[in-house]
Amino acid sequence: MKYVLLGPFLRLFFPCKVIGAEFIPAEGGAILAGNHISVADSFFTPLHIKRRVTYLAKSEYFTEKGLKGRLKKAFFSGMGQVPVDRSGASAARAALDTGIRLLNEGHVLGIYPEGTRSPDGRLYRGRTGVARLALESRAPVVPCAMMHTFEFLPPGSHNPKFGIRPGVIFGKPMEFSRYYGKEKDREALRAVTDEIVAEIAKLSSQEYVNIYAKQAKERP
Repeated sequence: MKYVLLGPFLRLFFPCKVIGAEFIPAEGGAILAGNHISVADSFFTPLHIKRRVTYLAKSEYFTEKGLKGRLKKAFFSGMGQVPVDRSGASAARAALDTGIRLLNEGHVLGIYPEGTRSPDGRLYRGRTGVARLALESRAPVVPCAMMHTFEFLPPGSHNPKFGIRPGVIFGKPMEFSRYYGKEKDREALRAVTDEIVAEIAKLSSQEYVNIYAKQAKERP
């Protein structure tokens, strides 16, 4: 319900150019795999498509105490985000299981293959979680590219730039039936992930860097 109120506000004050929304399947589970260049991506990606997009979010967003914590929980819940515990050895498997359950229930699941926001607007190597989701759920993957959100709301900034018009481009759904049965094959998972990221790169025209974004953030 909260996104019902936030959506018209964003459309009015921050009009977003959208290309390829017709590629989102009308029903059934689907994975929306995109680049991640700004905290604003999760707001604008689902803004102009007819289906609700669900994201897996850190459980810390939902467990903070006090008024601020309650406001955060209400906001992220209203944005369609589902809490997952990312700590501990079994956290990754638990997050995957949650994602697969949502896909099997017919949800559109939003995911950022890079695993974290780009520190400089470039596109980084994908984590294989997106491939695991695609192969285990057998849901189609819709690649998407956020445009200009890095300039609109750069990392660390809380003041959006009204002169920048964000955009999002959706690509044709991708299916990976040739890899079914290879859900535990590392080479297959890497091939699927690289194929998805390559399609995102085509849509976004970003420079690709063959290391993980987390590694780039840790460099001096």
